[in-house]
Amino acid sequence: MSAGKSSVSQASSYREIGEYWDEHDLEDAWDPSRKVEFEVDIQSRRRYFPLDHELSRKIDAAARRRGVTPETLLNLWVQEKLMHAG
Repeated sequence: MSAGKSSVSQASSYREIGEYWDEHDLEDAWDPSRKVEFEVDIQSRRRYFPLDHELSRKIDAAARRRGVTPETLLNLWVQEKLMHAG
């Protein structure tokens, strides 16, 4: 934790911050909060791989059943496969 930073939770560790927000929501702390701005730099790379039309259709259907995009589903599946491949 950075010294000198104010905290709504008055916590002294990240664990305590997590425990505080498990019990509260932002409505409980709206008045003492202040507006901040920050940037998130997410690095991702897109590559395109051709898929058989029928396979693509099945992936779309599986993604809809799970409530995610086909891209998300494919990323999860490839990640799982690579983790088990060693």
